[in-house]
Amino acid sequence: MTKFKKVLLFCHRWLGFISGLVVFIVALTGCIFCFQDEIQDAMYSHRHLVRQSSGYLPPSAMVASVKKAYPKATSDFIYYFGEERPAGVYANMGKDGFEIVFLDPYTAKITHHEKPQNNFFTIVEYIHLYLLLPPAIGSWVVGGSTIVFIVIMITGIILWWPKRKSDRKRSFTIKWGGRWRRINYDLHNVLGFYATSIAIILALTGLAIAFQPVSRAIYNTANLGSVDYDKEVTEPKSDSLKRSGLAKEPVIDIAFAYARKHVPEAEMFLIHNDPAVSGAIGVGGYAKSMHYSHATGFEFDKYSGKLLKEYIYEKKSAGLKLNEMNYDIHVGQIGGITTKIIAFLASLICASLPITGFIIWLGKRKKTKKAKTKPERTTSHRKTHRHLQVKPGA
Repeated sequence: MTKFKKVLLFCHRWLGFISGLVVFIVALTGCIFCFQDEIQDAMYSHRHLVRQSSGYLPPSAMVASVKKAYPKATSDFIYYFGEERPAGVYANMGKDGFEIVFLDPYTAKITHHEKPQNNFFTIVEYIHLYLLLPPAIGSWVVGGSTIVFIVIMITGIILWWPKRKSDRKRSFTIKWGGRWRRINYDLHNVLGFYATSIAIILALTGLAIAFQPVSRAIYNTANLGSVDYDKEVTEPKSDSLKRSGLAKEPVIDIAFAYARKHVPEAEMFLIHNDPAVSGAIGVGGYAKSMHYSHATGFEFDKYSGKLLKEYIYEKKSAGLKLNEMNYDIHVGQIGGITTKIIAFLASLICASLPITGFIIWLGKRKKTKKAKTKPERTTSHRKTHRHLQVKPGA
């Protein structure tokens, strides 16, 4: 082995020790989260309803229904998940935390409510993002381990890549008929090779979701630095000094009606209605329910209802489109069930790599100890042994 590869092996091994446990937890929780929508749809009846011909009630009706049930609540986000799904209100309960309230979008009747922290998949998501540590700490622990993992995957490919073309075909398959240590070795190397490209994509999209500098770097790279990031993504603010022309109806209703008219093909709508901030009221129309890419958005003055800014999907830069795909790529739903299965398998393989790698290291360590404790035979001993085996008179 060359000095260069010895250095790579040292880095690969010890970086694996440093990040292995975190990588295992993050990959396993990511694997579980991949099919969270499908699992919850199968488990919970409140996630479905029958489509009505009457059409959606306006967001103000949803807010009024939640306010009646929870007088102290402020409705920060309002979701219309689809014509055969309930609407949802993300209600801020003050000291009591947040409550997700599900309503029939045709009648505004509350059908279910729950605290996010009591949902199994929300807990899985928080483990995946923060290891249940405080977000300011957990995001850096997970992010740092993710960066280390990318380095490990790249060094692993360099170390494993066969020199001779004749060995490559053999190196791409698992020898199931071999001893268990050989099978473990192949599981680590062969599966690691096949999962590397997907794993790196999942890692980079995760970093982009967690860290603004990574997201911005992807944005600039995709746009070749030709688009002003701040100008494209900065949200406008309502002018609190100009309240003379107050809207005659709730601005959230104006925003929702405008979005439905201008994005009629959208299956899902999200309205941002945080009264505690000076930002405008925003509404986004999403092409597919439960998917967060391919969105067209609008921002309205929260006092007058005046349209302040548009984010038309077709006019967005390549970098912004790519950043908005981060979540869908990260959970594997960007291409439907096929990419979900690919993301699931890649995450499962990534969770297995620290285990199979540790077993390989443990096996080599035992071999080294055994070799050191085994007594060496000298040349004279071997000659004496051969001499004693010679028959007299031979």
